[in-house]
Amino acid sequence: MYASLLAVLAQDDRWGGHMGWDGSWWMAVWGTLMMGGFVLVAIWLIRSTVDARGGDDSGPDEDPFASARRILAERYARGELATDEYRERLDQLG
Repeated sequence: MYASLLAVLAQDDRWGGHMGWDGSWWMAVWGTLMMGGFVLVAIWLIRSTVDARGGDDSGPDEDPFASARRILAERYARGELATDEYRERLDQLG
């Protein structure tokens, strides 16, 4: 019985010999769009992760003491440094 059932199924040609694709060009388009979407999401995730970490955005031409001046200004703004001490340290930085 199984042999005859398999023989009938093997001769069944309702898929037109294309194993179900039958000229469905839209499947290729849909697959390409999905892969493109996955790539875009991966790029977005990588960029947002790198930006969130606060990478060093300083270029090669930036003043090497800019970071020190910024930290000094923040400490002065929080009241951790007196005006005289702030100016003295700023003068030392150049």
